[in-house]
Amino acid sequence: MTAYRTIVVGTDGSDTSLAAVDRAAAVAADSHAELVVVCAFTPASREETAGAEDALKDEAFLVVGWTPAEETLRTAEDRAVAAGAPKVRTIAADGPPADVLRRAADDAKADLIVVGNRGLNTLSGRILGSVPSDVARRSGIDVLIVHTT
Repeated sequence: MTAYRTIVVGTDGSDTSLAAVDRAAAVAADSHAELVVVCAFTPASREETAGAEDALKDEAFLVVGWTPAEETLRTAEDRAVAAGAPKVRTIAADGPPADVLRRAADDAKADLIVVGNRGLNTLSGRILGSVPSDVARRSGIDVLIVHTT
């Protein structure tokens, strides 16, 4: 079996998702693979952000547009580089996390997706499905589910 060439990992900025980024970066370092860090988001409507902008004043940029996803990706990229990933690329995309991860993997022609196990052991995750289980069932490529919780 050849080493992985392109690895996709998702993050939402949580400690558990950053643990998955750390593991993905270590695998990328071992395989000399490109690491694609993905953050899914749903843009807030103008009405939803107006109240936050009023409350945050000079720091309103933190909730407008892609800024939260971009900040999450910067943090994840820094961690991935520190963990030895040789090449890191980031993507922020609108949509449900599992769909965004699968689309990013298809676009990058990835051969591995890394996700944390958050949601797998919850009641709602067992009934409604979770990002890790959805990605594992429907991705068509290797999936590494990292124990993060």
